[in-house]
Amino acid sequence: MTKDTRKRGKNKEFSLIGDVLKGFKIDEDKYISHEFQKYGYELAKELGDLKNKSLYIKFAKDTPRGLLESAKNFVKDAANVKSKPRLFMWKLQQLKKETKAKKQ
Repeated sequence: MTKDTRKRGKNKEFSLIGDVLKGFKIDEDKYISHEFQKYGYELAKELGDLKNKSLYIKFAKDTPRGLLESAKNFVKDAANVKSKPRLFMWKLQQLKKETKAKKQ
C-alpha cells in the first residue's frame, strides 16, 4: 500500500500536498484551516456581510449544508432586497422550523 492509497476513517483518502497547495489563495485563505471556514467566509462575502463572517462560519459548522444552500438561493433569487443578511437569517430560521416540524 503506497502513501497516497492509504485510507483512514470511513473511506477518506489523503490528498497530495501539491493538490492542496494549488487551490490555496495566500491572500484570502491564510487563516482558513477547515472546509467549513472557507464555506462560511464565502457565504458572508456573497451576502455582503463580512463584518459578521464568524457567524456564517459557525452556521457552516453547525447547520446542515442543505439548509444553508436553500436560504442562500432564496436570497439570490429575491429582487429589491434591502438587507440580504437579514433575509438570509429569516429564511434559515423558517427552514429550521420546517425541518423540526417534519421530524416530529
